[in-house]
Amino acid sequence: MISKDADILGGTPVFSGTRVPVRILMEYLEAGDSINEFLDNHPTVSRSQVVEVLNRAKQILSEVSQ
Repeated sequence: MISKDADILGGTPVFSGTRVPVRILMEYLEAGDSINEFLDNHPTVSRSQVVEVLNRAKQILSEVSQ
């Protein structure tokens, strides 16, 4: 779901199999853009990858709040 490789964008976490940083998705959402807008602009990322990342983030946040 997420890859980190020093040879890809200096180790920035990216969606696996792409060069799209995960933080870009968060920036889109923070700006009020939709997942569809993100996917339209980043066709190498799949909807399932986005859903997996968001579900994982939700899981992490619920663990932190306990």
